[in-house]
Amino acid sequence: MAETLRRLVHSSMFRVLQDKLDSWYRDYRVMSCDQNLSRCCELVELTSKVQGQLFAILNLTAQEGGHYAGVDTLKSRLLPWLGTCFTMASSSITTDTSLNLIQEAMEKEKKIRDLSVSHESDLQKMESQLCSTRLQLDSVKQELAAAQKELDDTRNKSTTTLLATEDEILQLRAELRAACDQADLYKRKLDLLEDFERQVCLLKEEVSFLTAEKSLLQDRLMRSRSPSPLVRRSRSSSPRLRNESPSRARLTASSRHARLVSRFSDLYAVDRLGAQSLLRRYVDDQEMVQRILFIATVEAFQVAKLAFRQFRLRVRKTLSSSHLDPESLEDAVMDYIVRNLDLYDVQASVHEVIGAMNVNPKISFPAEVDFVLISDFIREACRVAFAMQTLDPQLELAFSSDGELYSESKYRRSYDSEFTAPLVAVHVWPALMEGDTVIMKGEVITRRGALWRSRSRSSSPVRSSSGSPTRTLGANRSRSPSPERLSVSRL
Repeated sequence: MAETLRRLVHSSMFRVLQDKLDSWYRDYRVMSCDQNLSRCCELVELTSKVQGQLFAILNLTAQEGGHYAGVDTLKSRLLPWLGTCFTMASSSITTDTSLNLIQEAMEKEKKIRDLSVSHESDLQKMESQLCSTRLQLDSVKQELAAAQKELDDTRNKSTTTLLATEDEILQLRAELRAACDQADLYKRKLDLLEDFERQVCLLKEEVSFLTAEKSLLQDRLMRSRSPSPLVRRSRSSSPRLRNESPSRARLTASSRHARLVSRFSDLYAVDRLGAQSLLRRYVDDQEMVQRILFIATVEAFQVAKLAFRQFRLRVRKTLSSSHLDPESLEDAVMDYIVRNLDLYDVQASVHEVIGAMNVNPKISFPAEVDFVLISDFIREACRVAFAMQTLDPQLELAFSSDGELYSESKYRRSYDSEFTAPLVAVHVWPALMEGDTVIMKGEVITRRGALWRSRSRSSSPVRSSSGSPTRTLGANRSRSPSPERLSVSRL
């Protein structure tokens, strides 16, 4: 009983009832009839819950007194009160649950009151801010009206000033047109001056050629006057050289020959090693890297030879209409090509070489990497090959094939070769030839069984057709064999 009484005391049920009565009294005239009836029913329910708890305490107290204790009190006070039918059915909710619900309801009502109070304070603040904003807006409108008035005054003044300065504007426009006409005139004169400078440069080159020709003719004249029989024999054996004047290509043939051979040597000793170190980052097989660079060099020479033929045909077609001497047309064509080697479209040749390498079955290359990595090496090889076509006789690469017989006159063995093997397994660098003479030896790797290895490698396709966009484009370009490659294969 004491525990039930303690919980009733701590729940403060009567204080809750009193608070609800006070709030109902304050809001009675504001609420509607249904709200007042709902509030009254709520108080009746709370009262019945309290009465139920008191009856439970009464029962426990009577049990503690025994069978006959408290009988008089029950007869004199409880039974008459029960007779008046003010009893209420016990609720299905337990006592603890009802107390908790009442406490939660009171806490929610307190929160609602606090929220309403804070909401009212926020509304008051927002109203004050709105009033201040309206005041500021009114002041801004007044300033805007004043500024609009000033703008109208300024516009009226500027209109009068504009009317006064219209003549000056027309005069300035006329001066501007005159200045533009004068600038166009100066530009035409500048273009003519550039043409004159270009003609002066051409004339200087012609003067230098004529000076060289004069010195050569004087040298021949001095030799013809000398009593040496050897010189007389040479004069009588070559009358054409005495009558013809040498062209620029013939005058510079020896120096260009030496320079191009030196560039080809540097291409092997410097550029090839740089491209090889770059490829080794993506290809683990050293022999495959050497094969890639060898094929790139051979393809560069073939593409450059074809480009040289096309370029020579275009130059011959251009010069044939204005050239007067038909015997020296080829010399004029070659002189023009030697002077304008920079007109060679080397980038197109690089794309063709990369396309030919993409469809070459002898090369295996990672699909995520492109042959553009060695485009600098290919570009330099194309330039050297194109320039070698201007020589007379032209410098060519020696014909090579997989599994060919090793030749001491064409190649030298690499350090990792089998020196007793008679067949070539891998070509490292091609040999450079002038006619039938080997000018610079190539490098190969000789091993036993090289012919069988080359056949097995060529019969199994290694390259994948799904490459990068640059490879696919190059492959589509180079599907059809060029006439240069057909002529080389026939040879």
